[in-house]
Order: sequence, then C-alpha cells, then structure tokens
Amino acid sequence: MPLDPRAALTAFLRSLNVPSQRIPVELAEQVALYRTVTANRSLLVLLDDALSAAQVRPLVPASASAVLVVTSRRRLTGLIPDGAQLIDVHPLPSTTAVELLEHTAGRERIAQESGPTEELVRICGGLPLALVIAGGRLAGRPRLTVRRVVSELADEAQRLTRLSAVEGLSIRAMIEVSYQALTPHAATLFRRLALHPGREFCAELIAATTAPADQNRVPSLVDELLEASLWEEIAEERFRYHDLLRLYAREVSEHHDPEMERRAVQLAMLEFYFAAAHQADIVVTPYRRRLPYVFQRPPALLPTLADRADALAWFQRERSNLLDAGRAAFQLGYHELAWHLSDVMWPLFLYAKDYMDRLEVDERGLHAARAWGNLRAEANMLKRLSRVHSKLGNQDAAEQHNLAAIDRYREAGDVLGTVDAEEGLATLYADTGREHQAARLFERVLLVRRTLPDPRSIGLTCLNVAMLLTRMGQPATALPLLAEAEEIFLRLTDIDPYNGARVLLGVAGAELGLGNLEAANRAADEAARRMAQLGSANERAEALDLLGLVAERRGDEEEARRRYREAVAVFDAIGSPRLAEVRGRLDMLGGTVTE
Repeated sequence: MPLDPRAALTAFLRSLNVPSQRIPVELAEQVALYRTVTANRSLLVLLDDALSAAQVRPLVPASASAVLVVTSRRRLTGLIPDGAQLIDVHPLPSTTAVELLEHTAGRERIAQESGPTEELVRICGGLPLALVIAGGRLAGRPRLTVRRVVSELADEAQRLTRLSAVEGLSIRAMIEVSYQALTPHAATLFRRLALHPGREFCAELIAATTAPADQNRVPSLVDELLEASLWEEIAEERFRYHDLLRLYAREVSEHHDPEMERRAVQLAMLEFYFAAAHQADIVVTPYRRRLPYVFQRPPALLPTLADRADALAWFQRERSNLLDAGRAAFQLGYHELAWHLSDVMWPLFLYAKDYMDRLEVDERGLHAARAWGNLRAEANMLKRLSRVHSKLGNQDAAEQHNLAAIDRYREAGDVLGTVDAEEGLATLYADTGREHQAARLFERVLLVRRTLPDPRSIGLTCLNVAMLLTRMGQPATALPLLAEAEEIFLRLTDIDPYNGARVLLGVAGAELGLGNLEAANRAADEAARRMAQLGSANERAEALDLLGLVAERRGDEEEARRRYREAVAVFDAIGSPRLAEVRGRLDMLGGTVTE
C-alpha cells in the first residue's frame, strides 16, 4: 500500500525533534508545521518509490538549502511546476553491472567467468534488481557457476520466474505494481505491443494495432505508458520495452488475451511493415514489377516520405524490424505475406550491399513462395538468390538457381521474367570467365528486349553488354551501346537515377580502355558524386577504384593510393568480394589501408 503523506510527515516531524503531542492530525496543519521546522535547515530528504506528485508535494521542505531526491517508477511530471528536475535512470552500463555482481557474489568468482558474466548482464538487461537477484543466487550457492545461472535464465519463458524466486525480491512483483495501475486501454496496448517482432517500434506501428474507433486515444495512452516507465522513448516517436518488461507483457498477454486476438494483432503489425515498406519501395524503385497483395486490415497510418532519400533512410531505420517481421510472418504461417516482406526489401539491398542479410531474406522468400505455391514468386527469389550467391563466390549454386528461375518463369508463362533471368545467366557467364558464351546470350536477350515495350530494360541490357565488351578488350564497340543506354536513362532520371549513374561507370571503363584518361576521369568522378548522393556505397567504391586506375595510368601514384584506400575502406565495410582485387592494387603501389 502507498504510504499516506500524513504518516510520512509524522515520522519526519518526529525525526526533526517535534514532540508527538505537537504534531497535528490534519494534513494541511502538518504541512505548515513541517515547512516552518525545515525553513532554515540544510537537509537531504530521500523519498523512495513515490507513487504520485500528490504524495510527494506535502513532503517538500521549505529551506532553500534543502535537497529533495525522489525515486519513482513513474515520471512524476506533475512536480516540474514545483521546480523538480527529471532525471531518467537508465539500466546500468556493462562495467557497472559487472561491479554490482562482483560486490554481491565476489570479485574473484566473477573474474573467473568473464564471458558468462557479460552474458548474465545482457540477460538481466542492466536492471539492478535483476542483477541483485542473480548475484544473490550466486552468493547463496558458492559452488554454483555463473555459466549455470546463465543457462537457467536463457529460457525466456522461465526467466521472470527465476528472477522472482528470492524472498523479498521479485521482478514480476515490481512490474505488476506499475501494470496494475494502468487504465484498461493502456494495459491492452502494453500487452499488444509486446507481440512486436522487433526491439523498437514507431508511432505509426502503434496506430496499426489499435481499433479505428480508439485512434484518438493513442497519444494519451503512449504518455501513460511512458509516465509509468513501462516504455522508453529512445528517439522522437520511437519506443521500446526493457527486455524483462516485454517478457512480462507477453506472459500476461498469453494468459489474458484470446489466441485469435493475439494473431490479429501480430498480423496487423506484419501488414503495417509490408505496407510501409511497399510505399518506400515505390518511391525508391518505381519501375519494379510487383505481385499484388490484399490486406486483411490496411494500416490506418503510414510514415511520411518526402523523397527517395527519406524512403532509403526509412529502410535503414527499420531494417532490423523488417528482417524480424519477415521471420515472424514465415513462422506464423503467413507465407504470402512472408514472401512480400522478402521481395519488398529489394531497394535496401540495391543500395546497401549487405550480402549475408540478403541471402537470408531471399532464401526465406524462396521457401515462402514454395509454401504459397506461386511460380512467379518462386522464380523471382531464385533469380535473386543466383545473384547473391554469385556475389558471395558460390558460382555453382548461382548457376543452379538461375537455370531454375528460367524454368519457373517459362512454366508460369512470364516472358519478361524469362528474359530477365536469361540476362542474369549471361551476367553470371561474364563473371565466371565465359565471356563468349555470355556475349552470345546477351545478344539474344537484347534482340528480345527490343521487341518489348520496356525502354529501361533495353538500357540495362545495353549497359551490361557494353561492360562485357570493355572487359573483352572492345571498348570502341561498347561506346555506342553506352550512348544508347545514357540517352534512355536521361529520360528516366526521376525514375531510376541509380542505373543512370551506373552508365557513367561503364563510360569511364570504356574510355579508360581507349586511353582517354580525361574522359574516363570525368565520368568516374561524376559517377562517384552521384552514387554518394544516392547512398550507394558499393558503386561509389567502384567509381573510386576507376579513379585510382586513371591516376595510376597518369603516373600519379599518390592520388592512386588515396583513391584505392577509399575504395578498400568501403569494400571492407560492406564485405564485398572486390576487396581483395583493389587491396592488391594498393599493395602493388606500396600503400596500406592504415597509413
């Protein structure tokens, strides 16, 4: 039960040597006496675990030299007009958390198991009470290892129970006090958002889980959960749970909410991520072919995206949530949605070449397509998997996936898909030293492209053929194709600036092959500038490598080393297979990445 301010004031007045018979019964009179007694005294008053501003206000001393420290599960913003300063107490940092465990369980014991201790700190989320309970278990069992305690707490379903087993200390009881004080709508939101597949979430996601009739309540409910310290606002309109709070909320949801309601909330969250990503996808790559999706419940609110940069920034910000949403959709059996959540991440991987994440996403997309039973969806993921395997150096798998993609597109009667996959196979031949085989297939693909009403695809094939011709020592033959591609992409600048900048890379390579160093330098420099603006690190590094080659041909080794170092830094950061080749050029010039 919360302590009545009158009881607290009575105890304070007695400790300040006021005789019991002089202490009034009424609160107002007690407050007046307390302020008189404290008016000229230097005091430090600590009020622990306060419930509300109303409970604290009568206990504020009158002296200007007094300090009042209040701890609370709630934010107590009602005290700000009284001069209070709010200080958020975050979970303990790792070093401090380890020190607390050392104090509880013994320094030598903790030092002997540094790895398991770090894991224990992570599991407890830096929460002091959780650490004290875990440390108390170690102190009470001198022969128990930290590794054993970690294994006991590894099971999320049992974690709260094991952190509530010490007499007088209970994580669950601590959270329950705050949860029980919530209004019914806030309690519902607290339970629902714990079903979120990722670690943090935005305001629009919260709206997606709320019934249309309750949308106007959302801001006040968010304020209530923040006030109760059950959520943390980590950035403007972005929130998260402490890990143990999320476990508690999920536990309560499992016991309180019907399974059908929980599934509906999870589906609403997953559909929100697809709808928001679909919106961003259209902004970044409006030319893409997409399969339709019928929403069970279209989200009420989506992020506002002003332009391509906004959309790419959204993809980066929600990257982890999109990965988690795809995993959750597949695990829950929403195979069509799981495929769409894989497909819609293409713009992110186009600009940010994270091949391991892309491999996971595309493999899940393939499994989802097969479970869904959609041939075009399966072919799409096979084509994408072929490319990512090629980038990772697994050329046999790349070729198998590409040939399978061609078969599936043909089986589905998709002419555009078939020619796309055939072009991917030609690119694979080119990448694996089969240039003449690649040239023959590219020639056939380009002939088919010219019969179809899709200028952008013609431009892409012209670019791919031109790059192959340059590699085969025929840069003069490549230039007319590059000119055609450039003309096409100049008309598509607003739709596809990325491939327009790639044409400049092709021009730079061809001009370099012809020995036209000034023209090559201009094209590569412009490509580097545009790719930097677009946020495409990989292609910017390709341009930097070309600038290094131009500088080396000019005899400017210092400039060449500088450009190669820049390219190496980018290729290293993104795990590109081009790293070894460019690093080798840098080594030949006697340069190092760190000098």
